[in-house]
Amino acid sequence: MNKVTIAALQIGAHPDGKAATLDAILAHETAIEASQAAVVVMPEALLGGYPKGSDFGTRLGYRMPEGRDAFAAYHANAVDLDGPEVQALTGLSRRSGATLVLGVIERAGATLYCTALFIDPEQGLVAKHRKLMPTGTERLIWGQGDGSTMPVLPSRAGKLGAAICWENHMPLFRTAMYAKGVELWCAPTVDDRAIWGSTMRHIAHEGRCFVVSACQVQPSPAALGRTVDGWADDRPLIRGGSMIVGPLGDVLAGPLEHETGLVTAEINTGELIRARYDFDPIGHYSRPDIFRLSVDESPRPGVAFEAFNRA
Repeated sequence: MNKVTIAALQIGAHPDGKAATLDAILAHETAIEASQAAVVVMPEALLGGYPKGSDFGTRLGYRMPEGRDAFAAYHANAVDLDGPEVQALTGLSRRSGATLVLGVIERAGATLYCTALFIDPEQGLVAKHRKLMPTGTERLIWGQGDGSTMPVLPSRAGKLGAAICWENHMPLFRTAMYAKGVELWCAPTVDDRAIWGSTMRHIAHEGRCFVVSACQVQPSPAALGRTVDGWADDRPLIRGGSMIVGPLGDVLAGPLEHETGLVTAEINTGELIRARYDFDPIGHYSRPDIFRLSVDESPRPGVAFEAFNRA
């Protein structure tokens, strides 16, 4: 039996950019330390931003010049994994003793990825997960991850894995993560709908794992001095809903809505085996004689250079 505290930091990307967002994250250091959380999960696209309502000047068959300018600005606000933002978060992890799992917009040349970073108190940045399938028009601005960035890592709260936003709806991805032994399912997101809570409870119950969902919170377009087509000026762009769920689908904390804050719950990792007594999705309930999943974890670069023996 291992009792630990886990947490979701509900916070939004600052409209003034990644430096201001980083300051906002670091402002919660005292609260994170006081919680003694072993793991803190933060939202999707927190550093780099989620430009909800933007169209980047794209029409079917052509692009507008202002869309190129918008993408250039978005690219400039993205994060390099060896950059100062990740270094600052490594310091936060070390000082607080918490493993951090958070969403960033990762810059890799001209391409951007929606990525979850895993930052360890002792080792710093230990892994990343690139979103496998951007949703809808997210594909205009983000590349697709491959099977080489689907880590499950040890932590004081159990084995960590991450699924970003609507990746949580991918049954085969979930199965692969269950097979890797994930015990604490981290779900950075910007989905603030009520049904999202049902998805989080389902995954916890299906995977017999603890789930931490961390959602951004963003004010209304009017509060930001902008308008968004098809969106009421006074309606929050993202209202939050961060929550923590136990391995039988019980909500342990949250959902927190319409405000920034730390959602915490003390868990007992011994409950994982108790929960899997009657349902183990990749063990006695998997029927491998009928179903089989093959997962390609090799990197898939656009160009692969090989040395040929010309003798």
